[in-house]
Amino acid sequence: METNKKRGISFLFHKLGQGVELFESVILSISVLAMASLVIANVFARTFFSSIHFVEELTELFTILITFTGVSYAVRKARHIRMGAFFDAAPFKIQKIMIFVICVISGVVMFLMATYAYGYMSQARMTGQVTPSLRLPYWIFLIIVPIGFFSAGIQYIRTIVKNISEREVWLSPEQQGDYELEELQQMADEYGEVAEELSDELQEQKKTEKDVSDENKKP
Repeated sequence: METNKKRGISFLFHKLGQGVELFESVILSISVLAMASLVIANVFARTFFSSIHFVEELTELFTILITFTGVSYAVRKARHIRMGAFFDAAPFKIQKIMIFVICVISGVVMFLMATYAYGYMSQARMTGQVTPSLRLPYWIFLIIVPIGFFSAGIQYIRTIVKNISEREVWLSPEQQGDYELEELQQMADEYGEVAEELSDELQEQKKTEKDVSDENKKP
């Protein structure tokens, strides 16, 4: 019964994580593509005609989207800035305790920031502040800020659940060890495969040369 309950919780958080990941991917992809397109279009317009007056506002909007959506992405992939020297040198049990403390404190901070950001957005909405060029409500630009902080808090909760359900130490819901070490290991594996292929080719070449030499020695 208890095992089924744990599996149900893990499945729920897995689906929640997939939904957050899809949201982040869509927002980041659209924002980067749109911002790049707007900047390029404005360069051509400024060169041949005149600058597009609303590009600066939209660029600001997409910058905010990328920044605060990236907060959740960084936590999910363990790409955020952290002090890893003491953590990596600590014993396994200390690492397990530290990751729980780090995730709890960071999660609380993220949810507090989400609350403050929502209050700021609500205040901007009540004051009726609008952008200079497009005359859009400014609070629309701020919607992603509380959402980004809240999503980051969810990622810290997922990390806690992951460390409860798994024996190993997980830095994030999807990252167990340092991604730098994993990349180096991947590179080493790739070069190892190349070296193995070259060794096989060399052995085959030597075997072929030996066969040719034996044929030449025959009367």
